[in-house]
This record gives sequence, structure tokens and C-alpha cells, in this order.
Amino acid sequence: MDKQYAIIDIETTGGSPLREKITEIAIAIFDGDKIIEKYESLVNPERSIPPFITRLTGISNEMVQNAPKFYEIAKEVVEITKDKIFVAHNVRFDYGFIQEEFKRLGYNYSRPKMCTVRMSRKAFPGLRSYSLGKLIKYFDIPVNARHRAMADVLATVELFKNILAQSGTPASRNDLFKQSLKNINLPETITTEHLMELPEETGIYYFLDKDEEIIYVGKSVNIRKRIKQHFQNINPKSNKLYQRAHKIRYELTGSEMVAFLLENQEIKRLQPEINRAARKKNFGYFIHYFLNTSGYIEFAYSKNTKILKKNKQILSEHLNLLSSKAALKCLQVDYELCEKLVGLSFGEGPCFEMGLERCRGACLYLEPTEKYNQRALLASKKVDSINPENFIMIDTGRTPDEQAVVLIREGNFHGFNFLDKELNISDPEEWVDHIPKTEFYRDSNTIIKRFLNKQNGIKIVEFK
Repeated sequence: MDKQYAIIDIETTGGSPLREKITEIAIAIFDGDKIIEKYESLVNPERSIPPFITRLTGISNEMVQNAPKFYEIAKEVVEITKDKIFVAHNVRFDYGFIQEEFKRLGYNYSRPKMCTVRMSRKAFPGLRSYSLGKLIKYFDIPVNARHRAMADVLATVELFKNILAQSGTPASRNDLFKQSLKNINLPETITTEHLMELPEETGIYYFLDKDEEIIYVGKSVNIRKRIKQHFQNINPKSNKLYQRAHKIRYELTGSEMVAFLLENQEIKRLQPEINRAARKKNFGYFIHYFLNTSGYIEFAYSKNTKILKKNKQILSEHLNLLSSKAALKCLQVDYELCEKLVGLSFGEGPCFEMGLERCRGACLYLEPTEKYNQRALLASKKVDSINPENFIMIDTGRTPDEQAVVLIREGNFHGFNFLDKELNISDPEEWVDHIPKTEFYRDSNTIIKRFLNKQNGIKIVEFK
């Protein structure tokens, strides 16, 4: 017990750190034996306090009207918690709010964290509830004013003392602290035992709510590790998962490539609520095309924002600017298009490619629009296709006896299956009969291209 602990509680205008603000903060510095310093302050949230919050906490708009704003007490909060372990009951809530307040000020607030909810579950297994109110009753902890910050801090200090007493020997106490500092704060219905039963293998996983509705789909090369990370992080997505997740399911794929493809399919099919918010910025750029004032089809790349995407003829989405330009360069070379009309060259006069006889003069209006646009339309259909057009990709299966087989036909992802390694097929085209066609999504091709570039031991067999 050579460390000091900043035991903290806040009151707020609501439950979301992104939308709501702090109205009161209290901190007690605890040395493992006694409180050595206290700090508390009302905080002006710079917005109105909802009536139901006032009824719960007793904190009204009038009480905070002349209170300091958070930026006025921020330095004190930093200094009093410096070199301390941040402790709270449901630390995700308090830490998330305080971190967000500092983020608005342009400051990265970071402290090691411990959660007395998690510690209580470990120290006192089998209780019906681990809410602070229930634990106060269970341990008969005297409290003057529930839902006021300092009163709840003092109650948490007493709870912390009970946890320390229950932990027994210094070695047991250190084990408890080490586990708590990992900060895996699980929802009540997902136990540590459930977590440990998850495989450390490649596949996809599903979070379900209490009504058995799938609210999130993810992928990982280590399912258990990735799910732990969800509950170690403090951000809007992890907070939603903590609040809503009731159960976890998974499906092994063996192949990382298949995990990517299957996750993509399942998100499109199920439209899970939390994925919809998380995937908005998956691709930074997109390629689109339009008919310019001279009648030529023109290609361009743009940043991936809702405003820009509106009413655009989108052909493909890309992770970055370099990828977008590379795709346009391939179109320009393969179909002898004009550099200026694919957004790769600007200025007056002919494009550079015309001097190399790889542009037929559209930049100087020498090539008829009909002829140029015929090639441009062919290029638009190929912008997101895969080259070569027909091949299979053979990757790791779910067991040592099988392999994952992904089929590409006519330049597009066709489907995948898990097949026995002993299956003897001499003609690659015969694989087609063993791979069911799945619904096609454009970004499936993007996934295939990513794995074509890095391969990672994937075997590729072409056929006509």
C-alpha cells in the first residue's frame, strides 16, 4: 500500500459525457488507512439542469449559477490527482466525464484507474447487486446525503476499506489491485468466467442486448482479447456496449480474411445499432464521376463526408488519398483516359500522357465525346473490380483439417466456404460448385484487395 488513491465522485446533468456536463465534483485522497486531503466544488455546467436530476441530487440551477466553471477548477483537479490512482464506483462513468471535460479544454487527462464495482464483485461474490446504494445498505455505511458528490465519496472510501479488509494478505491485496488496474469493467450479466470461456482465436463476435437483439458485430484474430479491450476502453462505443450488452456469441473463421468478409456481410445484413454509428468514417475518400460542361465523363476523388457524397455517382471508397489516386491512375493507363479528366493533372494545355501517346486528345477536345465516354463507362464498371478476374484464395481454416476458400469471379467477390483439406479437386473451376454465392457488397472487393497486397501465406490459384 505505497500508493495513494484519489477517490472521486461527480454529479452531472445526465448520462452522456459527450452531451452532458459536470455539476459537482468531490475528491478524497486516501493513503490506504485514512483520508489525508479533501476537495469538493459545485461546478457551473453552462447549461440548465433537468428537473429530474435536481430531484435526484438536490442540485438546482440556482445553486450552480455562481459556481466556477470546469476550466476554472481544472488545474486543481490535475494537481490533486497527480501521481494518484483514480478510484470510483463505476469508474467508467466518472473518469469518462472528467476526461471529456479536459478534452474540451485541449488537455489529455490520463490516470491509472480502479473500479470499486469490479473490486466488490471480486471481494464479495454472490451479492444480488453491486450498486453503491445497495452496498451502503449491506455494509451499513452512514451517509448524510446520497447523490451528493462528497457524501458518495466518503461512502466509497468506507467501501474501499471493507474491500481491503476482505482481501486479507498483502499478496492477495496486490493481486486484487493488479486485476482492478487492468480496468475490465464488465456488464453485470457478463461475468469473468464468461470472458475466460471465449476463444483466443480468429473470428467474429456478436453483442446481444436483453431482448436477444444483436447490437454490435466485430472481428478479431483474438476474440477474447478484443472483447476485453471493449470493456477496458472508455469511449462512446464502449460505454454503449457496457450499458446494453447482455450476452456474447461468436463464430470462428480461422482465416483473418474471412473474418473481415463475414463481419462486413453481417453488419450489412443485421444493421446493428452500435455498428451504424461506429462505421461512418470507415473510408476517408471516395471516387465518383460526372458529365462535365463539355460533355466528357470526368472522374474525381473527394473526402468522404455526407455533404460531398450527396447526389454523387460513387464508384468506390478508399482508406486514404494515395489509394484513391492509385485507383484513378490504373483506370487512366488501362483505358487510355485523359489525366485531366481523371483528376490527376490540372492547368492549361495538353496533359502529360498525351505527349506519350497514352491520351487520345480529350484534354484538347480532339477526341469525340462519344468515343471517349465509351471507354470511360467501361472504366467506371472496372474501378472497383479485382485483377485477375477469376481465381481462388486458399487460407487457414477453423481446424487443422480444413481450409478457407474464397472465390473471385469476373473481378468480384463471389463467396467463401470451409472445405476439407483432403478434398481433391484437379480443375480450379470445380471449386465453384463448392462455394455458395453470397450477396455482393462493393467493399468486399476492397477487403480482398487488401489481402491480395499482403497475402500473409494465402495461396492464389487462377483460372479462366
